[in-house]
Amino acid sequence: SALASVLAAGVCVLNVTQTIDYNGFYLSPRRAAPRCILPSFFSYSACFLDTTIFPELQYPTVKFEDVGGNEETLKEVCKMLIHMRHPEVYQHLGIVPPRGFLLHGPPGCGKTLMAQAVAGELQLPMLKVSAPELVSGVSGESEQKLRELFDLAVSSSPCILFIDEIDAITPKRETASKDMERRMVAQLLTCMDDLNSLTMTTQILVIGATNRPDSLDPALRRAGRFDREICLGIPDEAARLRILRTLCRKLVLPEDFDYQQLARLTPGYVGADLMALCREAAMAAVNRVLLKAREPLQEQLWILVNLLKTTETLSEPELVSLSILMSDFQEALTHVQPSAKREGFATIPDVTWENVGALQEIREELTMAILGPVRSPQHFKALGLTAPSGVLLAGPPGCGKTLLAKAVANESGLNFISVKGPELLNMYVGESERAVRQVFQRGRNSAPCVIFFDEIDALCPRRSGHDSGASVRVVNQLLTEMDGLEGRQQVFIMAATNRPDIIDPAVLRPGRLDKTLYVGLPGPADRLSILLTITKGGSKPRLEPDVSLEDIAFDERCNYVQQTLSQHSSKHSCRGRKSDHFITSNNKYRNI
Repeated sequence: SALASVLAAGVCVLNVTQTIDYNGFYLSPRRAAPRCILPSFFSYSACFLDTTIFPELQYPTVKFEDVGGNEETLKEVCKMLIHMRHPEVYQHLGIVPPRGFLLHGPPGCGKTLMAQAVAGELQLPMLKVSAPELVSGVSGESEQKLRELFDLAVSSSPCILFIDEIDAITPKRETASKDMERRMVAQLLTCMDDLNSLTMTTQILVIGATNRPDSLDPALRRAGRFDREICLGIPDEAARLRILRTLCRKLVLPEDFDYQQLARLTPGYVGADLMALCREAAMAAVNRVLLKAREPLQEQLWILVNLLKTTETLSEPELVSLSILMSDFQEALTHVQPSAKREGFATIPDVTWENVGALQEIREELTMAILGPVRSPQHFKALGLTAPSGVLLAGPPGCGKTLLAKAVANESGLNFISVKGPELLNMYVGESERAVRQVFQRGRNSAPCVIFFDEIDALCPRRSGHDSGASVRVVNQLLTEMDGLEGRQQVFIMAATNRPDIIDPAVLRPGRLDKTLYVGLPGPADRLSILLTITKGGSKPRLEPDVSLEDIAFDERCNYVQQTLSQHSSKHSCRGRKSDHFITSNNKYRNI
């Protein structure tokens, strides 16, 4: 309907007449110059100009050495990149090379960095686009953008096409609320299938990234489209150590800086969290050195204001003393919240065996069941031993079951997923089962980890022949997921309950929660150990010299469980602190 001519000055002139129907007129920037001259009678309100700027070819400089803690993932990726450099191998074999893979994992785990590292290591151009940028409000325009994006990739081959947040344009079609969403999914499937044409010799690798793989249309995840799915989970302690060494290469740190200790203090942190931690530690170091170098009598606010107003360069002695210490990282840990903590992971670096009084036999059992396979997996493999699939802690309320689980996760350096049984239950059909699946999927993605179910009797009550409904489906889903862990390493299940009699027997069979440890009421010796642990050996709270914790522990009237002893100790400590008193042996107080 319109002919375009380009002048020597680079101006595009549209030769149109008044007989043209301008309603729905479409002008693509790839088919016309950026500057256009339109006739005076042309209705601009009827002209839908496509203002989308397609991504330019990028040449990332990131290398594999800049991606710390993902060596196994990089090995899988490299196996899928052979056709990008040696297409003759697949041509000789007569098979179609893989066209793409899907990266998924929690936010901040390094999906975008991984795609950039692939392009940088192979020295290939990359087309990077965010999926929401392809969505348009005009009917048919979103599909047109997607087609033009793949056309640009084909014309630029060999190249890598990276679609970030791909779940925004590929929802499940049976649950899609708009026809445009279904058309977008169909268009993307068609574009990827066109790449698999036997006559197609272009070298294109499509990489998709999402943190919601379950929301993608199943047709997109089949072979021939995204042939492989690579999960970037929560890094363990060894992976965090490698990530920290990579991030701290350019930081000014002491020569004896303990990376191992910092990696141990950051369970649940992903790569982005560790980067934010380094940045926060650097800010803490700047504040520590600069505030210390100025007048100590001035308030910190005015010191900072004066520093911002001063334009002179800092002196050489001030810069020499400026380095990031471990204390700066410990200060930064109080400000940086890991992403995993918002996803249900509990970061508990301060709970160790020293915080658990008594329970020595149960400690040894847990050490053999969980800590042993984590610390010495080669010994178990050499002897042909398999670690217990799960451990059930049963006993009266307040005996320290949850505290034991936290201490085990901390001592082993594992990620810790804490799940309260009732919080998974949902009134809508199928939602409770989906919540159970998500917990176990998160555990597999974050291995090695401990999945701890508190009050598990709420999730898996005893079934009977007359029961049917949500509770039975939840129990069946839990049994299925626990069976799926048999062939998976470094994923451990712990559960706690004070009603083991109402738990379904199928949950307690070998292969599931096959070891049950009873955490009962403490005896006199255990009560003494608990009192010594709670009071830090009698130093907190302050005790009179004539106070004997041993006499209290062996008193027959003191049949308390661990949490009750802690509560009574805290209560008497508060009373003594309120009136500035010591705690005396007869539970009375006298003045200091």
